Amino acid sequence: MKVVEKFVSINGEGTRAGELAVFIRFKGCNLACSYCDTMWANERDCPFTEMSQEEILDYVKSTGVKNVTLTGGEPLLQEGVDKLIVLLLDSGHRVEIETNGAVDLKPFIKPANFDSKNGVDMSGSEGSGRIPFSKSYRPVFTMDYKLPGSRCEIRMLHSNFELLGEQDTVKFVSGSLEDLERAKNIIETYDLTNRCHVYLSPVFGSIEPVDMVDFMIKNNMNDVRLQIQLHKVIWDPNKRGV
Repeated sequence: MKVVEKFVSINGEGTRAGELAVFIRFKGCNLACSYCDTMWANERDCPFTEMSQEEILDYVKSTGVKNVTLTGGEPLLQEGVDKLIVLLLDSGHRVEIETNGAVDLKPFIKPANFDSKNGVDMSGSEGSGRIPFSKSYRPVFTMDYKLPGSRCEIRMLHSNFELLGEQDTVKFVSGSLEDLERAKNIIETYDLTNRCHVYLSPVFGSIEPVDMVDFMIKNNMNDVRLQIQLHKVIWDPNKRGV
Protein backbone atom coordinates (compact mmCIF):
# COMPACT_ATOMS: atom_id res chain seq x y z
CA MET A 1 0.00 0.00 0.00
CA LYS A 2 1.32 3.44 -0.98
CA VAL A 3 1.61 5.54 2.18
CA VAL A 4 2.71 9.16 1.76
CA GLU A 5 2.22 10.21 5.39
CA LYS A 6 1.57 8.66 8.75
CA PHE A 7 1.33 10.69 11.93
CA VAL A 8 -0.60 11.36 15.14
CA SER A 9 -2.53 14.60 15.49
CA ILE A 10 -6.04 15.70 16.38
CA ASN A 11 -9.01 15.18 14.12
CA GLY A 12 -9.48 18.54 12.42
CA GLU A 13 -13.08 17.85 11.44
CA GLY A 14 -15.86 15.30 11.72
CA THR A 15 -17.73 13.93 14.72
CA ARG A 16 -14.50 13.35 16.63
CA ALA A 17 -13.01 16.77 15.93
CA GLY A 18 -10.46 17.66 18.57
CA GLU A 19 -9.75 14.04 19.53
CA LEU A 20 -6.41 12.34 18.96
CA ALA A 21 -6.19 10.22 15.84
CA VAL A 22 -3.63 8.26 13.85
CA PHE A 23 -3.64 9.39 10.24
CA ILE A 24 -2.62 7.17 7.35
CA ARG A 25 -2.53 9.12 4.09
CA PHE A 26 -2.42 7.17 0.84
CA LYS A 27 -1.22 8.25 -2.57
CA GLY A 28 -3.57 8.86 -5.48
CA CYS A 29 -7.09 10.05 -6.21
CA ASN A 30 -9.64 9.66 -8.98
CA LEU A 31 -10.68 13.32 -8.76
CA ALA A 32 -8.95 16.68 -9.10
CA CYS A 33 -11.05 19.13 -7.10
CA SER A 34 -10.42 22.81 -7.70
CA TYR A 35 -9.78 23.46 -3.99
CA CYS A 36 -7.86 20.27 -3.13
CA ASP A 37 -5.44 20.92 -0.27
CA THR A 38 -3.54 17.65 -0.68
CA MET A 39 -2.95 17.75 -4.42
CA TRP A 40 0.70 16.91 -3.77
CA ALA A 41 -0.38 13.43 -2.63
CA ASN A 42 -2.01 12.80 -6.00
CA GLU A 43 0.95 13.69 -8.18
CA ARG A 44 2.53 10.85 -10.13
CA ASP A 45 6.02 11.51 -8.76
CA CYS A 46 4.92 11.93 -5.14
CA PRO A 47 7.27 9.86 -2.96
CA PHE A 48 5.67 7.11 -0.90
CA THR A 49 6.55 4.20 1.35
CA GLU A 50 5.26 0.77 0.38
CA MET A 51 3.71 -0.79 3.48
CA SER A 52 1.77 -3.99 4.04
CA GLN A 53 -1.49 -4.00 5.94
CA GLU A 54 0.26 -5.70 8.86
CA GLU A 55 2.97 -3.03 8.95
CA ILE A 56 0.36 -0.29 9.02
CA LEU A 57 -1.47 -2.09 11.82
CA ASP A 58 1.77 -2.41 13.81
CA TYR A 59 2.43 1.31 13.42
CA VAL A 60 -1.10 2.19 14.53
CA LYS A 61 -0.79 -0.09 17.58
CA SER A 62 2.56 1.48 18.50
CA THR A 63 0.95 4.91 18.91
CA GLY A 64 -1.55 3.80 21.55
CA VAL A 65 -4.24 5.94 19.87
CA LYS A 66 -7.70 4.42 19.31
CA ASN A 67 -9.01 6.60 16.47
CA VAL A 68 -7.63 5.82 13.01
CA THR A 69 -8.31 7.99 9.97
CA LEU A 70 -7.57 6.59 6.52
CA THR A 71 -7.30 9.45 4.07
CA GLY A 72 -5.64 10.54 0.87
CA GLY A 73 -5.94 11.11 -1.91
CA GLU A 74 -8.73 8.59 -1.98
CA PRO A 75 -8.00 5.73 0.44
CA LEU A 76 -10.66 3.37 -0.95
CA LEU A 77 -8.70 3.12 -4.23
CA GLN A 78 -5.80 1.40 -2.47
CA GLU A 79 -5.48 -2.28 -3.26
CA GLY A 80 -5.97 -4.25 -0.07
CA VAL A 81 -7.63 -1.44 1.90
CA ASP A 82 -10.57 -3.75 2.69
CA LYS A 83 -8.18 -6.13 4.46
CA LEU A 84 -6.58 -3.23 6.34
CA ILE A 85 -9.99 -2.04 7.54
CA VAL A 86 -10.81 -5.51 8.87
CA LEU A 87 -7.44 -5.77 10.66
CA LEU A 88 -7.93 -2.39 12.32
CA LEU A 89 -11.50 -3.14 13.37
CA ASP A 90 -10.51 -6.54 14.75
CA SER A 91 -7.77 -4.90 16.81
CA GLY A 92 -10.34 -2.68 18.52
CA HIS A 93 -9.65 0.59 16.72
CA ARG A 94 -12.28 3.11 15.64
CA VAL A 95 -11.77 3.45 11.90
CA GLU A 96 -12.82 6.50 9.93
CA ILE A 97 -12.57 6.66 6.14
CA GLU A 98 -12.35 10.09 4.51
CA THR A 99 -13.76 9.41 1.05
CA ASN A 100 -14.53 11.68 -1.88
CA GLY A 101 -18.02 10.52 -2.85
CA ALA A 102 -16.89 9.03 -6.17
CA VAL A 103 -16.19 5.48 -4.91
CA ASP A 104 -18.88 2.88 -4.19
CA LEU A 105 -19.02 2.25 -0.42
CA LYS A 106 -20.91 -1.04 -0.54
CA PRO A 107 -17.84 -3.34 -0.81
CA PHE A 108 -16.55 -1.89 2.47
CA ILE A 109 -19.69 -2.55 4.52
CA LYS A 110 -20.06 -6.04 5.99
CA PRO A 111 -23.04 -7.44 7.92
CA ALA A 112 -22.80 -7.64 11.71
CA ASN A 113 -22.07 -11.39 11.71
CA PHE A 114 -19.35 -11.14 9.09
CA ASP A 115 -16.60 -13.70 9.75
CA SER A 116 -13.57 -11.42 9.51
CA LYS A 117 -11.00 -14.20 9.90
CA ASN A 118 -12.32 -16.17 6.94
CA GLY A 119 -13.81 -13.28 4.99
CA VAL A 120 -17.23 -14.94 4.90
CA ASP A 121 -20.66 -13.33 5.12
CA MET A 122 -22.49 -15.57 7.60
CA SER A 123 -25.85 -13.85 7.17
CA GLY A 124 -26.87 -15.12 3.75
CA SER A 125 -28.06 -12.50 1.29
CA GLU A 126 -27.29 -8.93 2.28
CA GLY A 127 -30.17 -6.50 2.56
CA SER A 128 -30.41 -3.17 0.81
CA GLY A 129 -31.10 0.37 1.88
CA ARG A 130 -29.91 2.14 4.99
CA ILE A 131 -27.55 0.05 7.11
CA PRO A 132 -27.51 1.03 10.81
CA PHE A 133 -23.99 1.16 12.21
CA SER A 134 -24.90 -1.26 15.00
CA LYS A 135 -26.03 -3.85 12.46
CA SER A 136 -22.90 -3.91 10.34
CA TYR A 137 -19.19 -4.65 10.51
CA ARG A 138 -17.71 -1.56 9.00
CA PRO A 139 -15.77 1.67 9.43
CA VAL A 140 -17.28 5.13 9.84
CA PHE A 141 -17.45 7.10 6.61
CA THR A 142 -16.92 10.83 6.26
CA MET A 143 -18.02 11.27 2.68
CA ASP A 144 -17.68 14.43 0.65
CA TYR A 145 -20.31 15.60 -1.77
CA LYS A 146 -18.53 17.68 -4.39
CA LEU A 147 -20.41 20.89 -5.11
CA PRO A 148 -20.31 22.90 -8.38
CA GLY A 149 -17.25 24.90 -7.33
CA SER A 150 -15.21 21.70 -7.12
CA ARG A 151 -15.76 21.01 -10.86
CA CYS A 152 -16.25 17.33 -9.91
CA GLU A 153 -19.95 17.08 -9.04
CA ILE A 154 -20.66 14.96 -12.12
CA ARG A 155 -18.59 12.17 -10.54
CA MET A 156 -20.69 11.87 -7.38
CA LEU A 157 -22.36 8.50 -6.69
CA HIS A 158 -25.77 9.36 -5.25
CA SER A 159 -26.33 5.66 -4.53
CA ASN A 160 -23.87 5.98 -1.63
CA PHE A 161 -26.44 7.99 0.34
CA GLU A 162 -28.51 4.85 0.81
CA LEU A 163 -25.58 3.13 2.53
CA LEU A 164 -24.96 5.77 5.17
CA GLY A 165 -26.02 5.40 8.78
CA GLU A 166 -26.18 7.33 12.02
CA GLN A 167 -22.42 7.23 12.64
CA ASP A 168 -21.51 8.54 9.20
CA THR A 169 -21.10 12.08 7.89
CA VAL A 170 -21.69 13.85 4.60
CA LYS A 171 -19.48 16.90 4.23
CA PHE A 172 -20.22 19.75 1.82
CA VAL A 173 -17.11 21.83 1.19
CA SER A 174 -18.53 25.14 -0.02
CA GLY A 175 -16.83 28.09 -1.67
CA SER A 176 -19.79 30.21 -2.75
CA LEU A 177 -23.49 30.87 -2.27
CA GLU A 178 -24.11 28.72 -5.36
CA ASP A 179 -22.40 25.84 -3.58
CA LEU A 180 -24.51 26.39 -0.48
CA GLU A 181 -27.74 26.40 -2.49
CA ARG A 182 -26.75 23.11 -4.10
CA ALA A 183 -25.84 21.62 -0.71
CA LYS A 184 -29.25 22.60 0.64
CA ASN A 185 -30.94 20.94 -2.33
CA ILE A 186 -29.02 17.67 -1.88
CA ILE A 187 -29.61 17.60 1.89
CA GLU A 188 -33.36 17.98 1.38
CA THR A 189 -33.63 15.63 -1.61
CA TYR A 190 -31.95 12.75 0.23
CA ASP A 191 -33.23 13.62 3.72
CA LEU A 192 -29.65 13.52 4.94
CA THR A 193 -30.20 15.07 8.36
CA ASN A 194 -32.41 12.10 9.24
CA ARG A 195 -29.86 9.63 7.93
CA CYS A 196 -26.42 10.79 9.10
CA HIS A 197 -24.42 13.79 10.31
CA VAL A 198 -24.31 16.72 7.89
CA TYR A 199 -21.53 19.30 7.87
CA LEU A 200 -20.84 22.45 5.90
CA SER A 201 -17.20 23.43 5.65
CA PRO A 202 -15.75 26.52 3.91
CA VAL A 203 -13.20 26.39 1.12
CA PHE A 204 -10.32 28.00 2.97
CA GLY A 205 -9.94 31.61 1.81
CA SER A 206 -12.90 31.53 -0.63
CA ILE A 207 -15.92 32.22 1.56
CA GLU A 208 -16.37 33.79 4.97
CA PRO A 209 -17.80 31.51 7.66
CA VAL A 210 -20.12 34.32 8.77
CA ASP A 211 -21.76 34.26 5.33
CA MET A 212 -22.31 30.51 5.70
CA VAL A 213 -23.93 31.05 9.10
CA ASP A 214 -26.19 33.74 7.62
CA PHE A 215 -27.23 31.28 4.90
CA MET A 216 -27.98 28.60 7.48
CA ILE A 217 -30.13 31.03 9.51
CA LYS A 218 -31.99 32.29 6.44
CA ASN A 219 -32.80 28.75 5.36
CA ASN A 220 -33.52 27.22 8.80
CA MET A 221 -30.92 24.51 8.28
CA ASN A 222 -31.65 22.53 11.43
CA ASP A 223 -29.32 19.64 12.31
CA VAL A 224 -26.66 20.89 9.88
CA ARG A 225 -23.33 21.89 11.41
CA LEU A 226 -20.80 24.45 10.26
CA GLN A 227 -17.30 23.19 10.85
CA ILE A 228 -13.99 24.95 10.50
CA GLN A 229 -10.94 22.75 9.90
CA LEU A 230 -9.19 22.93 13.28
CA HIS A 231 -5.80 21.93 11.95
CA LYS A 232 -5.79 25.01 9.68
CA VAL A 233 -6.49 27.22 12.67
CA ILE A 234 -3.90 25.66 14.98
CA TRP A 235 -1.11 25.31 12.41
CA ASP A 236 -0.14 26.96 9.15
CA PRO A 237 -2.84 25.99 6.60
CA ASN A 238 -0.19 24.47 4.33
CA LYS A 239 1.64 22.51 7.01
CA ARG A 240 1.82 18.74 6.42
CA GLY A 241 1.77 15.99 9.00
CA VAL A 242 -0.87 17.61 11.19
